Amino acid sequence: MAKDEKAKAKVEQAKGKAKETTGRAVGNEGLAAKGRAEKAKGDIRQAKEKTKDAFKD
Repeated sequence: MAKDEKAKAKVEQAKGKAKETTGRAVGNEGLAAKGRAEKAKGDIRQAKEKTKDAFKD
């Protein structure tokens, strides 16, 4: 299960970064903001998984 969550985090981060970059490139601040939000969601998910890993054992 943890690997699935870690993979979801990486995918969210990558999609968010792509949206943010695309939004900036075309001058669409709304798309850039959505990308930043999605990337942040992935960052939070990744931090949660790292915390869970630290408390295993």
